Amino acid sequence: MTQVERFTPPPENSAHLVAEVEELGQRLAAVRERIGRVIFGQREVVDQALITLLAGGHCLLIGVPGLAKTRLVETLGVVLGLEDKRIQCTPDLMPADIIGSEVLEESESGRRSFRFIPGPVFCQLLMADEINRASPRTQSALLQAMQEHRVSVGGHYHALPRPFHVLATQNPLEQEGTYPLPEAQLDRFLLQIDVSYPDLESERRMLIATTGVNEEKPVAVIGAQDLLAAQRLVRRIPVGESVVEAILRLVRAGRPEESDIPEARQHIAWGPGPRASQALMLACRARALLEGRLSPSIDDVLALAAPVLRHRMALSFAARADGVTIPQIIERLAAPLR
Repeated sequence: MTQVERFTPPPENSAHLVAEVEELGQRLAAVRERIGRVIFGQREVVDQALITLLAGGHCLLIGVPGLAKTRLVETLGVVLGLEDKRIQCTPDLMPADIIGSEVLEESESGRRSFRFIPGPVFCQLLMADEINRASPRTQSALLQAMQEHRVSVGGHYHALPRPFHVLATQNPLEQEGTYPLPEAQLDRFLLQIDVSYPDLESERRMLIATTGVNEEKPVAVIGAQDLLAAQRLVRRIPVGESVVEAILRLVRAGRPEESDIPEARQHIAWGPGPRASQALMLACRARALLEGRLSPSIDDVLALAAPVLRHRMALSFAARADGVTIPQIIERLAAPLR
């Protein structure tokens, strides 16, 4: 069997797969439309958040205060029918405040035993607000939950609900009293979504819609089981050999020790690992599904290159001194694919 054939679905399953993709595409269009009634001027941010959830991953939302990051997570929870919770990260936040703790109880007969009280991490959609304000110890506890979908308390493992997603926010301006996320934890986020200001017309609509008497409220469109089914469908989406090669070329070009791009060898201190390739593959499949297409294209790779790579690379000291930025490097890495 050739490599191309390995990514081609069996003929007898093609019609069924097409029908599933078309049906889900219509339901996702309804999801996007309903979210758009509450979140104004952030279509790309909403799409990238949905791509993250369809791919079964976690995302890091970075933007200044007041750009509806918290409202986006709350809206996603309602529209997708997920149980959502929120934690405000502070330097004194302890791991037990997130994952839960055991308490000693005594029965009427005098028998003592420990009972586990679950923390807010036991939900389907967890918002970690200003995650970089949590201490490294607390960040490590959240890392285990993100990676293993379970937590360990008192030597016992407790499985988290399915699906389980973390949407963390970070303020790029106020850096005093923060603990930058280590590379290992950054790599666990499927996408880094940069949230920018809305355009003039969107801000005008938001101003009118949110300051009146009747403000639009999100309503459920699908449920948790529908999202799990969509995540399984994402992994069945066929990927052409040209897209696979584009992903490999892009990710491997970001590694200075093996890149054939001079800027990468000169400016990158360390580049993306294999998890970046996996993330880009899943994200491309999810983006195709979100738009009702049967398979991803090179355009999907180009559109998702920055969200997948920008938190998985670091510039050298000399590059930072020269004013080189990660977006500039990613643009150069993607140029051969255009």
